Amino acid sequence: MKTKVLMIAVLMGFTTLLMAQPKENDQKKSTRGPEHEMRMNDERGPQGLNLTDAQKEAFKQSRLALQKLIQPLRNELGEAEAHQKTLTTAEKPEMAAINKNIEKIGALKMEMAKLQVKHRLEMRAQLTDEQRLKFDLHQGKMKHERVPEGMERGREMHGEHSKN
Repeated sequence: MKTKVLMIAVLMGFTTLLMAQPKENDQKKSTRGPEHEMRMNDERGPQGLNLTDAQKEAFKQSRLALQKLIQPLRNELGEAEAHQKTLTTAEKPEMAAINKNIEKIGALKMEMAKLQVKHRLEMRAQLTDEQRLKFDLHQGKMKHERVPEGMERGREMHGEHSKN
């Protein structure tokens, strides 16, 4: 009797473990990158703003220009963050070099933020009053839904985040 109960408990445990594992095509995608930015895939434009064709084209060109400006900064930021890991894990870490690299990382992030805000304001300026209200409401929602950068990396390190 005890053996049967134990076997059932073990079987239920394995079933629970298997059910808890995410399926390959069911895993969450990263919230970073161009696919998360304002989506232009549907007919209405980003956030259901009902953009005109001219607005759609202007947004597309503006987004492309922004990506061209930000990509080298992202690359440099990745290199600086990798260098930071090298500096902090050295046998004898040099605080001066670490601090200098932290400032470089901060400057790169600040430059990227400035470009993104400028892009957003340029896009916003092309909208009608009604579109602007919807645009602003959506921007506020996006900020609350965003996962902080450190938490995103933490999930990746613990295997909870999929690799695309």
